[in-house]
Amino acid sequence: MSTFLRALLVAAALLLLVFPGAGAGAKAEDDHHGKIRYKNHVHGYHLKGHHGTFKSGKWEFAHATFYGGSDGSQTRGLPFSLLLSTWCMCLPSRTSRAGNSTLAEGACGYEDTVTEGYGLQTAALSTALFNDGLTCGACFEIKCVNDKEWCKPGHPSIFVTGTNLCPPNYYQPSDNGGWCNPPRVHFDLTQPAYLQIAQYKAGIVPVAYRRVPCKKRGGIRFTISGNPYFLLVLVWNVAGAGDVHNMQIKGNKVGWTAMSRNWGQRWQTNVDLTGQSLSFRVTASDGRRSTSWHITPRNWQIGQTYEGKNFKF
Repeated sequence: MSTFLRALLVAAALLLLVFPGAGAGAKAEDDHHGKIRYKNHVHGYHLKGHHGTFKSGKWEFAHATFYGGSDGSQTRGLPFSLLLSTWCMCLPSRTSRAGNSTLAEGACGYEDTVTEGYGLQTAALSTALFNDGLTCGACFEIKCVNDKEWCKPGHPSIFVTGTNLCPPNYYQPSDNGGWCNPPRVHFDLTQPAYLQIAQYKAGIVPVAYRRVPCKKRGGIRFTISGNPYFLLVLVWNVAGAGDVHNMQIKGNKVGWTAMSRNWGQRWQTNVDLTGQSLSFRVTASDGRRSTSWHITPRNWQIGQTYEGKNFKF
């Protein structure tokens, strides 16, 4: 073998090591801007967010109560049109079984948790868990523990999504009514969810909980509200980590623009994007990102929901 041929083979091997996407196994896709990107290139079509899955966390201890009716009433969320008519974030409340006043209508910004796919397997989170709304959409496995009298036999698990806030009640002590006072970790469950793990008469029970991957059908949903000069986007049905910590928006005439979180999982921008097809990029709490290219038509409408690409779970 000649010296030249040896050098050529060495150079080819080095290229494959540095640029594995250039190998025979790489798949090229159009990124909708006339450019071809390789899926397994570090800057390719599949961003960081599309690799791996969210892992369950370690078991920790907390307590749980319930609020709302046996049919889940007063836990589902308030239509956003009504919120706009009040021009106030002072949301209606309801007293829970254990005496806490839980924001029953919308601390996370969801309009109707049943129609939005969360069902009645939901929980209002104490301040320690709520994280100023950043934990909205996260999923938890919860089981009643250390209470043979009130826990259901076999200690069954439930899987719930954080969709609300259980605010502090400083008029009551933390160990007698003020269950959601900081720094307590507490879940105020819907009554149907609570009754799967504990007896109704218990009122409050000790639980073990852990973060788990959110399993969702279909893609991430983006519901547009506000107006063309103050665009609000509710992001929901997020798989994997479930909770979005960063969001960007892009038009076909405007580059990627960071959105700020208005409240819960409603994100806002003042950039005028009328007449443009919209793309969204979300970053979950575990750092993974998902990009949904041009998922709206140019004549998108306020009040419409559009489906994008979800995380693996």
